[in-house]
Amino acid sequence: MSGGSEEGGGFACGGPRPGTIVDRRPSGGGASGANGSYVVRDDEDERYYTFDYRQIVTEGFRTIRTGERVRFHISAASPGQAEFVIRLDQPDPAEYYR
Repeated sequence: MSGGSEEGGGFACGGPRPGTIVDRRPSGGGASGANGSYVVRDDEDERYYTFDYRQIVTEGFRTIRTGERVRFHISAASPGQAEFVIRLDQPDPAEYYR
């Protein structure tokens, strides 16, 4: 899975895009060894983009689960990367922290 380009080599780096988190890839980094990268599929053009927890826009603990719907921007500096990822489906805290 990789970021895509439009014909002619240009990338769609415009405004916010709707997407769905489709994968989490642990990297073994961080204090607990649980850091990793995520893969989001653009719901409109079905391209894939990666990002890490630093790109999740939220208060508190930055995490996200596979299957969650998000809104994101495509990075102008790295067109295969997502940035400013905002969760649209906020979990019920009782379910989330089991």
